[in-house]
Amino acid sequence: MYKTPRKKDLENEEKIIRAIEMLSFVVNDVTTPRNIRNSIKEVIANLSKKNTTPGIRAAAAINVLDEISQDPNMPSYARTTIWNIIAILSSIKD
Repeated sequence: MYKTPRKKDLENEEKIIRAIEMLSFVVNDVTTPRNIRNSIKEVIANLSKKNTTPGIRAAAAINVLDEISQDPNMPSYARTTIWNIIAILSSIKD
């Protein structure tokens, strides 16, 4: 039986898509250190997987992004973007 997606589920997926777009901007910036770019690529890959709920994917991403944002080599504008992404992902609840 086909289950129609709830409005909340669609909103959560939209937030994840927006977060992925913002993360892609940071990854594609050449001034972002390589180790941070690699970590963000993993976050993008995990957010893109549909095998878990949006809340679980968001929580896992927040843990990694919080750790990344503490890196002293992170450019300040990228750190601000990461904090904005964390705020978006924090609003996702299952």
